[in-house]
Amino acid sequence: MGMFKSGDIVKVLLPNVVNTGYDYRLNAPANLGTFVECRVMNRPYIGVVWGLPDSKLPADKIKSVVRVLDKSLSITDLQWIKRMADWTLMTSGAVLKLIINIPDAFSPPKLEQLYDFDFDAKIKMTASRQAIADAFSSNDNEPMSVNDIVNIAHVSAPVVRTMIKNKTLRPTDVREIENENRFIHTYHDMGTVVLNDEQAAAAKKIAGAIENGGFSVFLLDGITGSGKTQVYFDAALRAYNAGKSVLLMMPEIALTAQFMSRFESRFGAAPVVWHSNLTAARRRDIWRGVLNGDIRVVVGTRSALFLPWQNLGLIVVDEEHDTSYKQEDMGNYHARDMAILRAAIAGFPVVLASATPAAETLENVRTGKYTGLKLTSRFGGATLPKIETIDLRQNRPEPYTTSAAPDAPEIAGALSAPMCDAIRETLDNHQQIMLFINRRGFAPIVQCKKCGWTATCPDCSVGMTYHKRIGKLLCHMCGRTAPMPDNCENCGGAVSLRGVGIEKIQEEVAARFPTARTAIVSSDTIASRQSLERIVKKMESGEIDIVIGTQILAKGHHFPNLTLVGVVDADMGLFGTDFRAAEHTFQQLFQVAGRAGRGAIPGHVLLQTYQPDHPVLTAICAGDRDAFMETDMAGRRLAKMPPFGQLIAVVVEGARESVLQKYCADLAAAAPNINGGRIMGPVPAQIYQIRNWYRMRFLVSGDVRAKLQPIVAGWLSRVKQPANIRVKIDVNPVNFM
Repeated sequence: MGMFKSGDIVKVLLPNVVNTGYDYRLNAPANLGTFVECRVMNRPYIGVVWGLPDSKLPADKIKSVVRVLDKSLSITDLQWIKRMADWTLMTSGAVLKLIINIPDAFSPPKLEQLYDFDFDAKIKMTASRQAIADAFSSNDNEPMSVNDIVNIAHVSAPVVRTMIKNKTLRPTDVREIENENRFIHTYHDMGTVVLNDEQAAAAKKIAGAIENGGFSVFLLDGITGSGKTQVYFDAALRAYNAGKSVLLMMPEIALTAQFMSRFESRFGAAPVVWHSNLTAARRRDIWRGVLNGDIRVVVGTRSALFLPWQNLGLIVVDEEHDTSYKQEDMGNYHARDMAILRAAIAGFPVVLASATPAAETLENVRTGKYTGLKLTSRFGGATLPKIETIDLRQNRPEPYTTSAAPDAPEIAGALSAPMCDAIRETLDNHQQIMLFINRRGFAPIVQCKKCGWTATCPDCSVGMTYHKRIGKLLCHMCGRTAPMPDNCENCGGAVSLRGVGIEKIQEEVAARFPTARTAIVSSDTIASRQSLERIVKKMESGEIDIVIGTQILAKGHHFPNLTLVGVVDADMGLFGTDFRAAEHTFQQLFQVAGRAGRGAIPGHVLLQTYQPDHPVLTAICAGDRDAFMETDMAGRRLAKMPPFGQLIAVVVEGARESVLQKYCADLAAAAPNINGGRIMGPVPAQIYQIRNWYRMRFLVSGDVRAKLQPIVAGWLSRVKQPANIRVKIDVNPVNFM
């Protein structure tokens, strides 16, 4: 029997952003957390029984639920939803929407026409067709609906229809994919890995916490290549063998084929993987499998935290410093912090792993809130790379030409002579090179030499970047493209390309090292995990000599023959408007350096810079993360910035500038005084305009103990919000755009 009986009126929370619960009459017994189907304005929703009724409506006005389901969320899940809503200032309904994100999870599978991809078809492979092929292979070539193909491959429906016409996509028999069992695996330790003493000591500490139960947080802190993965695999197997469920969370780009095969060789079966590019049928089967308790181990991105877990006993957050754990478009939350909140409420351990932990995490270890576990030796005896700077003030890059003609024009280069010498020597030794640049495109800035005009996006107030591959300017905020101007729009003067992007480096490498085989890796050229895997395979088989890439390459790949890493512009990113700029630059460059010399041959890392004495760069060369973090933290302590203070950003967006300005002025007038804190603003957001919406921001700061959330909620509720104004609240913002 349930806590509530048939005929009782209860409050039901629905997965929708404006919702804080509506009253319904039950037509069967139910408990707190039981899933129920209801209708709102004739639309069906699945919600959960949230508590006692509070609408004060007469009983005859209260509608009945459509049906009570036989599944439910636990009481700790309900507490977590409430606490997460209080912390992030999202509504409880918005948090529930993150959990109930499969609308048809409780209805019978839809009958729809599915298609197979004919990999033997003789067609010209365009970029869109390749994206569709990749979508199929990332879902183990299972049949897909037209909707799946459009959503996963990011192509238009007409492209799909053409491929159906030319029979590259072949209709399968219409069939129900009702097969939740395909993801039910049993795991056991294959005994393929022997931990070294340091790893074994760390694993033993975590094992103790799993056996004793209760909440704890461990930081697995080890240089790249020190074998953190095998330590948390050990913990995962222990929790699994104790009958618990286990979530291994990683950034999207760390879900590599290399990782999957390491998992399988240790656990004896493939992982169940959860990320944004699954077919609807797959999402439904995995979601239901987790809810039924049949699927107990999932490897996934941040959204896997919101699966309807049963008996969760361990969460691992790999690369815990990674900014992709911060969600910014469907409510603002930090998945690492929400995982720790979930573990604290339900009482189980969390393992954070990183070679470059976030400042907040290190501070929690220092104060004893978390337990630090250090791994200091590189696995298999590989040594750490030698890291040095090249001072660009003394070694200015020499010009180059792209043709052998005697009168060919000289082009300003980006690679200094010492860098070129090191590349040449590495090529002569038949080893591989990675050139890292923290920028996409060919040349970031299109600028007039005469009056200083720069090409900016008309819809977003950011500069547009020239991409040689498409021969156009591209806005990285909204995706708008524009032709490259012949002359300045302002004075008619000559425009030049300033700054260096990835494609320009490739052109220079081709001119200076014509026989070297190169490849480019950035989020513009790598549309899917499959296209990244193709490059990884080529690197492993030695088909590429020099790979030129952005931070996609800094994650998780192991290339034994990669011995030289060259950072083209180490200063880029040091001077952001964000108090975390130095920390993020350090993390990124340290991760990139960790790619060198992972095999038998020692690696070498060269950083080109105009500021070789910058504390970030001297710390990287000395391999001294702790010294860098100390300097950085001292500055933050003085400024009362996180982790020594709290910040909440309130970004207000409006389609009409005048309405936005008036609302912000009203908010400023109503701003409360905060004991130990203040409300700053309004100021125009760093990017004032995105897709024709104007943006202003307030920043609320307070000391570590200040309870800022209720203050912000109360402040915003006192001022009436006009129509077509959006307010976004970001607690502990990572992005200051």
